Amino acid sequence: MIASGVTEVGCLAHARRKFFDLHAANQSQIAEVALQQFARVYEIEREVKEIATDQRQTIRQQQTKPLLDALHQWMVLQRQKVPEGSASAKALDYSLRRWEALTRFVDDGQLPVDNNWIENQIRPIAIGRNNWLFAGSLRAGQRAAAVMTLIQSARLNGHDPYAYLKDVLARLPTQRVSLVHELLPHRWFAPS
Repeated sequence: MIASGVTEVGCLAHARRKFFDLHAANQSQIAEVALQQFARVYEIEREVKEIATDQRQTIRQQQTKPLLDALHQWMVLQRQKVPEGSASAKALDYSLRRWEALTRFVDDGQLPVDNNWIENQIRPIAIGRNNWLFAGSLRAGQRAAAVMTLIQSARLNGHDPYAYLKDVLARLPTQRVSLVHELLPHRWFAPS
């Protein structure tokens, strides 16, 4: 748990990436075995992607959980064999320290196997962070964040951000305060 009511969920893709990089750097046997196990987990996830949440959770419990339990035991044993500070130790430690969060998806059919989708959605903002570092003031930064949120929300709701903002900015001065919520991206309709 991170904070009251908030549960940490890990990104299995990040753990997999540590082993991918390790294997690419020196053809590590440990990395190869770990990558094979991660591939099996992702194969199951591809098969359960389009089914009902309760069915997904059942399959994860029956197929994925034993796979991950065995992978965890294997990682613990491998960690005892590799030298402290080695690249293999770092890859193993990354997963072992985060294991509970990395495997939380197994117990909840609604959780994705990783958070790649959301990371891809926020990537433009993360990349632009340095560009906005000198927004002028805290308030200017907060305004920029609000505008970026509206733009991304418009995209996620299938709207052209330019058309959305143009229409909202034109209507906003005459919009009744009690009806401003109608201009939010998830409620907005393009004028006909």
